[in-house]
Amino acid sequence: MFMCCLSQAQTLGAEKIIEKINIATSQMESMECSFVQTKHIALLSDKMVSKGKMYYSQPDKLRWEYVTPYTYTFILNENQVLLKNSNRSDVIDVEKNKMFKEIARLMMNSIMGKSLSDHKSFDITIGESAGEWVASLVPLKRDLKQMWQKLELHFDISKNSVVKVVMYEQSGDYTVIELFDIKKNKSIDEKIFNIECGFEQLLSIGGNILEELHTHLKHTP
Repeated sequence: MFMCCLSQAQTLGAEKIIEKINIATSQMESMECSFVQTKHIALLSDKMVSKGKMYYSQPDKLRWEYVTPYTYTFILNENQVLLKNSNRSDVIDVEKNKMFKEIARLMMNSIMGKSLSDHKSFDITIGESAGEWVASLVPLKRDLKQMWQKLELHFDISKNSVVKVVMYEQSGDYTVIELFDIKKNKSIDEKIFNIECGFEQLLSIGGNILEELHTHLKHTP
C-alpha cells in the first residue's frame, strides 16, 4: 500500500486529502449511523462481535450505544460523560481527569475524522488504497501509547467520511469498528445526549471507571 508521509516529498497529496476531509467535517452538523464492532484477540481464534448505534452533534456531543449482545451507553456532552449499563450509571467531569479527557476526545475525533489535524498526539501518514483513503495514526503521547500501538482511519472517498476505524493494541489484539447506514445533517433529538443517571454520581473519576471505559472501547465483555 502506498502511503504519503506528511514529512516527505509527497506532502502535497496528503495535505490535499486532509483538506478535503476537514472541509467535509466542518460542514457536518450532525451524524447518525449503525456500527459493528469486532474484537480480535491474538491468543484466540474467536471473534467477539457487538452492534449498536452512534449519534453525533456539533461541536462536542456524542452518543455511543451498544445494543447487542449487551447494553452499554457512552454519552459525551461538552465536559461531561455518562457511562451506563444495566446495573449502574456514572457521570464524569472530563475536565477533572486528563486521561479520561484524552480517551473521550480520541473516541469522538477518530469517528469524525478530526484526529488528522492532531499532530501533537499522533505521527500521521495518509494515502489511497483499494478505493479509499487510509490514515495511520501512531500515538506520540505516553498515555495513548500505553493503550494503543496504532489507529487506522478508513475514509469513503466519495463521502469524505470515516467508514471504518481499526485500533491496534500493544498486546497484539485489535478492534475493528465499521459504520453503516450513515446519515449526515439530519435532525437529531437533543434529548438523546442528556446526561442523566439513576444514581446521580458526579465523579472526579476513579481508576476503575477508566478501566471500564477502556474495556468497552476494546470490546472485552
